[in-house]
Amino acid sequence: MTDEGVGAVDADAVRLKELGYVSHFDRTMSKWENFSLGFTYLSPVVGVYTIFASAFMAGGPPMWWTYILVGLGQLMVCLVFGEIVSQFPISGGLYPWARRLVGKRWAWMAGWVYAWALCCTMAGVATGVAPYLAQLFGLDTTALATTLIALVLIALTTVLNLSGTRLLARVAMFGFICELVGAIVVGGYLLLFARHQPLAVLTDTRYAAPNGPYWPAFLASSLAAMFCYYGFEACGDVAEETPDASRMIPKAMRMTIYIGGAAATWVCLAFVLSIGDIGAAVSGKDKDPIVTLLRAAMGEAGFRAVIVVVLVSFISCLLSLQAAASRLIFAYARDQMIFGSAALSRLSPGHHVPAAALIAMGAIPAVIALSALWLQDAIATIISFAAIGIYISFQMIVLAALYARARGWRPAGPFSLGAWGLPVNLIALAYGVGAIVNILWPRSPNDPWYSNYAMLVTTVGVLVLGGIYMVLARPYEHGHAPAGDAHRLRPGETAAPVEVTAS
Repeated sequence: MTDEGVGAVDADAVRLKELGYVSHFDRTMSKWENFSLGFTYLSPVVGVYTIFASAFMAGGPPMWWTYILVGLGQLMVCLVFGEIVSQFPISGGLYPWARRLVGKRWAWMAGWVYAWALCCTMAGVATGVAPYLAQLFGLDTTALATTLIALVLIALTTVLNLSGTRLLARVAMFGFICELVGAIVVGGYLLLFARHQPLAVLTDTRYAAPNGPYWPAFLASSLAAMFCYYGFEACGDVAEETPDASRMIPKAMRMTIYIGGAAATWVCLAFVLSIGDIGAAVSGKDKDPIVTLLRAAMGEAGFRAVIVVVLVSFISCLLSLQAAASRLIFAYARDQMIFGSAALSRLSPGHHVPAAALIAMGAIPAVIALSALWLQDAIATIISFAAIGIYISFQMIVLAALYARARGWRPAGPFSLGAWGLPVNLIALAYGVGAIVNILWPRSPNDPWYSNYAMLVTTVGVLVLGGIYMVLARPYEHGHAPAGDAHRLRPGETAAPVEVTAS
């Protein structure tokens, strides 16, 4: 590391101590590696390939526009997060941010919802790769095969994550390069040599809504984009592993939205314009239009090459997801906010990663992935709660920022929106609340209530269980880390340090 890099690390240690913490993470992750972690977590390839078919069935070709609209909404959220992490560059992301902006109880619940959403996202990604891996090796996509593939991938990423921050950063960078190049090449090839539809099809609503208004179908199809556009917050989850975190992480977050969103929009455009039979894809007669069009455009050899890139994308996405989830659990445990805190807050002596937290964040998604043995549409079910859980926890932070502003908080980190902070905060809240209502809105009135309202019931269940645990166990009464002080704390003020031991 250069003298300049050493100086940045020393300054980060001083700033972290001012915030009340002493950390023993390896602070070796560069800005580009930090961005790669967010990019591979957002993973345009994983997001588009996993849920494109169901989104296209819901909204037809105009569903492509949801990637632009959702991207703009999430950019507002990203800017709010950037202001927060710039002042509070603490590992764990959403949980410590909520703790400083509002207080311990709000932070505990935000982290609870976020943790379950991350676990469901990991399970959804691991389950979603199974059909493509089965295609690569010529296997049947059965529930058993899907589950076994998911479990093997989760175990693999756990082993890789246990190897340390440097390997995480390198795999994330490799995944980013493969995924971005793959997205550009595949999208470009399809648009140049396999395009079947004119651009006008992007405004053709007759496939999804031939006899009525289109907007319900459009809103239903937006779940794919909503699933794709989160991951930028992971850049902040590893704040204590990134030099000059207060400056670098807000930049990395915005880069994740710009580059990841552009890649997802590009790939989705290529798929929409390359579908030969739109009617079959919308009706469900063609159950996997991506596989159909890739095989037709590239042949078997080209199709298998694309699947290899997809597999790399899924693995790097899982790796980044688990890293983010483990840092969240570590942050909980460091503040003694969860049972087993002594083990979960311990860093491994050789690799300086929270080993117990990583193992826990592999075991829980593995159990969720086992649901594929019983659920007929496991991927859609798991992803649905993953998306709603992420959006709820995100809006808890957006609302927390508004609450802190009302109490006098003025972002004091190197990145600040200045006078634009409040308007952007309000737009982010309006967008997020609208997105939550859209995701939860029942769209199958003829189905049994337990099916039509499954996502709402699951969400309420997670919130109620978290509330019961919080009331009975009172985890927020443990530990002495600072809380609810954002409106008072300014750079240079100090708090009692919380020592993190590596053993």
